[in-house]
Amino acid sequence: MKNRIMTTAVLLLAPFFLHAQLLTPVKWTFSAHKMADKTYELHMTARIDKGWHVYAQQSGQGPIPASFRFEDTSGIRRDGAVQEKGALIEKQDPVFDSRLRYFENEVDFVQRVTVTAPDARVKGSLEYMACNDKECLPPKTVPFSFVMAGGELTVASAPAAALGGSRAAPPAAAAPDTTASSPEGIPEDASRISLWAIFLLGLGAGFAALIMPCIYAMIPVTVSFFTKRSETRKQGIRNAVYYSASIILIFTLLGFLGTLIFGPRAMNQLSSSAVFNIFVFVLFLIFGISFLGAFEIVLPGTWTDKINARSGLGSFTGIFFMALTLVVVSFSCTAPFIGNLLVWTARGGILGPVIGFFGFSLALAVPFALFAVFPGLLNRLAKSGGWLNTVKVSMGFIELALALKFLSSADLAYHWRLLDREVYLSLWIVIFGLLGLYLLGKLKLAHDSDVPYLTVTRLFFAIAALSFTVYMIPGLWGAPLKGISAWLPEMRTQDFNLYDIQTSGISGTAPASASGIRPKRYTDILHSEIPGVAAFFDYDEAITAARAEKKPLMIDFTGHSCANCRRMEREVLSDPEVRRMLQNDFVVASLYVDDRTALPEEERYISKLDGGKIGNMGAKNLDFEAMLINSNAQPNYVFVDQNGKVLLNAGGYDADIERFKGLLRSALEKYRQGNP
Repeated sequence: MKNRIMTTAVLLLAPFFLHAQLLTPVKWTFSAHKMADKTYELHMTARIDKGWHVYAQQSGQGPIPASFRFEDTSGIRRDGAVQEKGALIEKQDPVFDSRLRYFENEVDFVQRVTVTAPDARVKGSLEYMACNDKECLPPKTVPFSFVMAGGELTVASAPAAALGGSRAAPPAAAAPDTTASSPEGIPEDASRISLWAIFLLGLGAGFAALIMPCIYAMIPVTVSFFTKRSETRKQGIRNAVYYSASIILIFTLLGFLGTLIFGPRAMNQLSSSAVFNIFVFVLFLIFGISFLGAFEIVLPGTWTDKINARSGLGSFTGIFFMALTLVVVSFSCTAPFIGNLLVWTARGGILGPVIGFFGFSLALAVPFALFAVFPGLLNRLAKSGGWLNTVKVSMGFIELALALKFLSSADLAYHWRLLDREVYLSLWIVIFGLLGLYLLGKLKLAHDSDVPYLTVTRLFFAIAALSFTVYMIPGLWGAPLKGISAWLPEMRTQDFNLYDIQTSGISGTAPASASGIRPKRYTDILHSEIPGVAAFFDYDEAITAARAEKKPLMIDFTGHSCANCRRMEREVLSDPEVRRMLQNDFVVASLYVDDRTALPEEERYISKLDGGKIGNMGAKNLDFEAMLINSNAQPNYVFVDQNGKVLLNAGGYDADIERFKGLLRSALEKYRQGNP
């Protein structure tokens, strides 16, 4: 049996390893060749894997052309433009509907320079895009620099070569030259991330995912499931081992395989799918009602007979399906972590993906394993009283509240307006208010045992529930409720918002820009979630405004169901100084990656990343994010100049306000250096 499982795992994981090898099909080498006394040729040579190609500097309409940026040329005079040496291919491309120009196998980009000072140096970067007949990789930037050493112009730093690839041979030279190469512009001995680092990255991503709403929601389900299956501590430990192993196996195989086969957008699209979110809403609604005592959830009789034939409901089969339920439900929260983990695991060679996802699933499995052991203790303690039923009923109230989160995700993505913020809050206020009354003994269900007196523990839980209820009430009039903002619908759905009136003077608006340009596209369905800032919701519209106002553009990759996006907006972006800088020094674009608003027919296209059809706003923004920064996580804050070139990738959620202020100042300084 074990051999059969291992064989299946190897066969399933085999495609992963091939894909990891193809992540960087272009290997770069830089060299300087002396042509005369003070004249040199700087060679930037690309060795291209079979089946792939790199676009020329004049590539045609559509793909990203090869381009070169010389940032520091002290003591150097550039003689003419960068020349291309290679077998140029010119071909009509049906996807881009343009005649494209590109190179295969090898291309040498040459810049001739004249040295005018003894301390001459050249520093810059190149940008290129690699494609094959099926997909294109996101554009990559490769740094380079040359300096005078020993009276000769030599390479000072390394280019970004292929991950784990071999060095490319330098071109033929008229004189001795210095050539250097190493992955990603870092020292060659550090080009690979160690497997320990990959494991720790996966472990960290897994623990981070634990705090997401849909992961938390499975804890009471786990307790309920194992309560009836762990009569002894020995049984509880055995079940915990089975459960943990199942989570690790399923997450490693299904999570990684699904992302690889269906592309970087698949999980994000699943998490914002109306069918998926409504299914989970109904699932948790049923769980909640069951916990309240309306009925018991049991397997169908035919299923029970089959499982009993294999050793009963406590067998590995039943536990495996419980683990599968956890994995399916948690996809909506874990997709961003898995997407980013894929980028890092590629640097670990063949074992990188396996080790990374093992760490990720281990972090998820360990806490749930503890809850799988805990029900055994609950069963023994439950005999002394009816407090265990109180725990289950309390969890039933919580399940009903959590169910609303999934319905809200679908509601926001499709703009149904069923669960506006005040409606959502009203339901939570009633649910947690009833929970408080239940804990005080003022509300009694049919299956509850008599409570002769109120214990101190129960009193404190009642105080917590009722205090939380009172805390939420001001939210009905627009209070930001920062403590739970990640769980609530977007502020734009609030019909009456005193907080927005206080922030910007007029609800739903922000100060006019210097050029008078205001967001137009999608403003009928979207409103800025960054207090006091008039955000654009279309990149083309935003970049046009940035050019007109001569300001850098901050791209806020966000989502309707993104909990950490709401936290950043209320905890960091609402800070007065941050808001002032965004209003005065930047143009802001909030690009929703999970919005299902259909694109006009003329704007639909086929993704060059994975060949998928881009037919709605969210898919378009997610595809753009992957192309721009090779990531599909939210939130993500990226600063670009007027030409769309990345100035700074500020990353995602971090509640450090001072850090974000520093990032704003850094992005502004980089913009001013390039646009004096």
